[in-house]
Amino acid sequence: MMSSFLKKAAFGILTAILITSCKTQKVVNQEPLAKHVILIGSDGFGAYAFEKAKVPNLRKMMEEGAFSLNARSVLPSSSAVNWASMIMGSGPELHGFTEWGSKTPELPSAVLGEESGLYPSIFSLIDKQLPNAKKGVSYTWGGIGYLFEKNMVDLDYNGPEDEETVERALEFINNENPIFTFIHLSHPDNEGHEIGHDTPQYYTAVEKIDTLIGTIIENLKSKNMLEDTIIIFSSDHGGIDKGHGGKTLLEVEIPWIIYGKNIPKKGKLKSTVVTYDTGATIAKILGLSIPEHWRGKVITEALVN
Repeated sequence: MMSSFLKKAAFGILTAILITSCKTQKVVNQEPLAKHVILIGSDGFGAYAFEKAKVPNLRKMMEEGAFSLNARSVLPSSSAVNWASMIMGSGPELHGFTEWGSKTPELPSAVLGEESGLYPSIFSLIDKQLPNAKKGVSYTWGGIGYLFEKNMVDLDYNGPEDEETVERALEFINNENPIFTFIHLSHPDNEGHEIGHDTPQYYTAVEKIDTLIGTIIENLKSKNMLEDTIIIFSSDHGGIDKGHGGKTLLEVEIPWIIYGKNIPKKGKLKSTVVTYDTGATIAKILGLSIPEHWRGKVITEALVN
């Protein structure tokens, strides 16, 4: 009898401890790591490009932050399906965008946002949990415009070229002080399709992307915003010859770099990274609760000492 009583008492105490621990952990998890997050996506920028291209700004981010050059796209390794996965925190099996130029889900989305009718993206999470926070998208490839909730953003700009896309994004950042900005750049994908991947012209385009990233960082410094900002750089896919979409590592492996406030100098990450982990990691940085229907995981190795 006494033994049974002691077991029940011990179980009750242990349960109380676990509940208290979980509640405490939840509070810790909700603490934002930075005031601003900027996601920079460069279309068709294969991880292999780092072997030959001169990219001093990206390398500085890698050295002072954390990175993987073995991150992977989802299949097929093409644009819309992967940009959707990046900001929707899940793969095509759930969000339903399955092709290069998907404008609507070919597969019915597993979950639909009440207001947008789209599978909920990082913009939806911010809109619900931080309703007063500014957020925006500046993109060069028009296909991006089908992949986010337009009624939930404060900037929706489709630039004619990457330079204008960056310029408009910086105007938005400087004037509106947004919590999250997604900047999509169309190069070096253009050169990959028109001339070929792993060509001099392709690497020239890669180096221009690096210059634009330098422009973004210098702007943040000049506005005293860099110290409160985390930048994530990634891509949707690589390529081979003049195409992509296949299963080779040249097409599937993409760079994933994270740099800025509260990002320890980790260098090369041991973690496996899939493009939908980007959305989950951004949510963690901003102190947001991650929905059950998302499949991405937080790359915690990049965020903690």
